[in-house]
Amino acid sequence: MSASPRILLVKTALDGHWRGLSVVARALRDGGFHVIMGGMLTGPDIVRTALDEDVDLVGLNVGGSVQVVERVVTDLRAARPELPVFAGGAISPSNCRRLAALGVETYPPGSSLEDIVAAARRLTGQAAPG
Repeated sequence: MSASPRILLVKTALDGHWRGLSVVARALRDGGFHVIMGGMLTGPDIVRTALDEDVDLVGLNVGGSVQVVERVVTDLRAARPELPVFAGGAISPSNCRRLAALGVETYPPGSSLEDIVAAARRLTGQAAPG
């Protein structure tokens, strides 16, 4: 693993809401991660970018259908089974449970940035600074 774990952050739907993703990206950068902002990508493009960038973690912004996210997770697991994935955004409690069943941690609105950064550290095996 590189000195700074690499995280790919992507939107799974064109919903027009970028603030949350941008705030999370900044918190992760401040936490010592190399963040790759993928923007709005299709499922195959997410997988290709994760592989091309050799990332240590994928963060999916759920901006719509949880089924799209489930397909992306399935495709990522087929390509790199060990690659951790977490998700944030407008995720209902029932969809959080659906994603948890796939091994995806979820961070719906109201989640703290500290919890998200701590999860990224744990999922990438990075020790907290200090």
